[in-house]
Amino acid sequence: MTRAPNSSQDSSKAFAVENDTTAGYWHHRPENTLPPPDMMGAYMRNRPVPGNQVEGRKAWIIGSGIAGLAAAFYLIRDGRMAGEDITILDTIDIEGGSLDGAGNPEEGYIIRGGREMNWNYDNLWDMFQDIQALELPEGYSVLDEYRLVNDNDPNFSKARLMHKRGEIRDFSTLGLTRSQQWELIRLLLKRKEDLDDITIEQYFSADFLETNFWYLWRSMFAFENWQSLLEMKLYMHRFLDALDGLKDMSALIFPKYNQYDSFVRPLVRHLQERGVKVQFDTRAYDLDMTVDGNAHTVTAIRADIGGKDQTIAVGPNDVVFALTGSMTEGTAYGDMETAPVLQRGQHEPGDASDWTLWKNLAQKSPIFGNPEKFYGDTDKSMWESVTLTCKPSPFVDKLKELSVNDPYSGKTVTGGIITFTDSNWVLSFTCNRQPHFPEQPDDMLVVWVYALLMDKEGNYIKKPMPACTGREIIAELCYHLGIEDQLDAVIANTKARLALMPYITAMFMPRAAGDRPHVVPAGCTNLALMGQFVETSNDIIFTMDSSIRTARVGVYTLLGLHKQVPDISPVQYDIRTLLKAARALNNDEPFPGERLLHRLLDKTYFAHILPPLPVHETSIREKAESELAELFGVGGQAVGRVIDWLERVRENLISRSRR
Repeated sequence: MTRAPNSSQDSSKAFAVENDTTAGYWHHRPENTLPPPDMMGAYMRNRPVPGNQVEGRKAWIIGSGIAGLAAAFYLIRDGRMAGEDITILDTIDIEGGSLDGAGNPEEGYIIRGGREMNWNYDNLWDMFQDIQALELPEGYSVLDEYRLVNDNDPNFSKARLMHKRGEIRDFSTLGLTRSQQWELIRLLLKRKEDLDDITIEQYFSADFLETNFWYLWRSMFAFENWQSLLEMKLYMHRFLDALDGLKDMSALIFPKYNQYDSFVRPLVRHLQERGVKVQFDTRAYDLDMTVDGNAHTVTAIRADIGGKDQTIAVGPNDVVFALTGSMTEGTAYGDMETAPVLQRGQHEPGDASDWTLWKNLAQKSPIFGNPEKFYGDTDKSMWESVTLTCKPSPFVDKLKELSVNDPYSGKTVTGGIITFTDSNWVLSFTCNRQPHFPEQPDDMLVVWVYALLMDKEGNYIKKPMPACTGREIIAELCYHLGIEDQLDAVIANTKARLALMPYITAMFMPRAAGDRPHVVPAGCTNLALMGQFVETSNDIIFTMDSSIRTARVGVYTLLGLHKQVPDISPVQYDIRTLLKAARALNNDEPFPGERLLHRLLDKTYFAHILPPLPVHETSIREKAESELAELFGVGGQAVGRVIDWLERVRENLISRSRR
């Protein structure tokens, strides 16, 4: 747990900036003046009364991705630091890091990834409710714009899984047997500390990895079978409330445009208007530190600036925020006629890499973790994405058949990715709301394609995906859609831009305690680490929300603000979430014991928390008796006595509620 001095009250007391719900039982007592660790809402929106937290201080932020931009935002909003005292350093020449979006109609557009959100990305919404939207009148935020779009255009998919060259596969249930359901339930019950370095395929049975559930899960979140079981568990808790919307993706909400135009542009404008400086062509590769006992204090940033080694002095009161690792570092690009060629080694990214800073920090002390665990095997962390810029063609005609709305309507199109379950590459594609770029021509669509397995030959193109040109990848896609006989017409009206990313799921690699550093490592007086490769209490990775969380924890800790970052949304503990998740895991059939609950709670105040029973069921009592016998293996008379007892309890509850 990251702690900082309580600057506004008794400085001798330790104050928990990063909350951890699993640390122990919370209850009201006189010394608990703060809400429970995972409480969200307006009470957590307090802004600490300014003290001397930022007086005479400057902030240096390494990386202009969402974590770095969020650090600048919270330094200003909650720390009350002047924007002129904040400098962001970045290797490339544009803000946003992995949140990219570029191109034009002539050359084609490119996005290396996309954003799928849910309602409880609490850190993200906390920040973007204070960022002015670019296309709405003054006073309306990015959150307001997001709600305007999604409240009036529900998201869902009608072709989430496909197979057999253009046929929609039945995805109406998660397709789990009772034993496979128990595999997931046991994983939820396991302690995090017991899952170090265990992989997904080491835990789950082989047949589990062929279920609807796993195809839906792995393609949505980009999990590989050989990656971290611990991270899989954390994802289960984080998205337990979304489990009943996993099949048709109705649990998701999407931005109006691509990730760069929707989030980065308004946030950068907000920061620039407040004086924040961004310095490009600057690769920070090491930090000079003084060490006094266990205390580590950054005194300088060593960087390659415009091709020259330079040292940036860090003042005695300054604070430094640094990104560790990069999931899009070393991206290799291709196009219609060219396959991407990686410039990174399989086990070593090299010195001219955004991993260098973390590598150098790790050599100074074990408190900075073990980066090699994540970058050390690109064969297991790599996948490729392709952006298609499409004019009308047989592919667009097929897309219309699979879409919720007409792709040119401005509304939800595919509702998220469509995955081919019999693809050797595990190929998926999606068309989000169009236009995907603000200036995109009306007759163009932007479609995103990606695959998980990079070492298998395609079903139609007998090459691994990384060896393919854009033309060949389009051919493989058309084959799985059953329109390969119209390939020439598709190619004539489609441009492809390829991005092969060697570290895109490096953060999912199997890990153990200590492999990732804490946001503020033990003893660090003026350094916070951010992004996808740092340790938080219970949050996941590979989301904008988790990156923003690390920035908030770092800002509040280094500035000594009396303000907490709540743990992830508490919905995983909500009995309603648990009940509907149990129903979803049981293939939307009443789970064992559910009918007994209906008998007990029917006509009471709490009846509404239960999923409705199937309409064809006429005798709940008979079904409940059968369920009870199955659960406990008891005989008919014993079952009858228990049911009668439940009836008396139920009637007692009802009669009391009427008093």
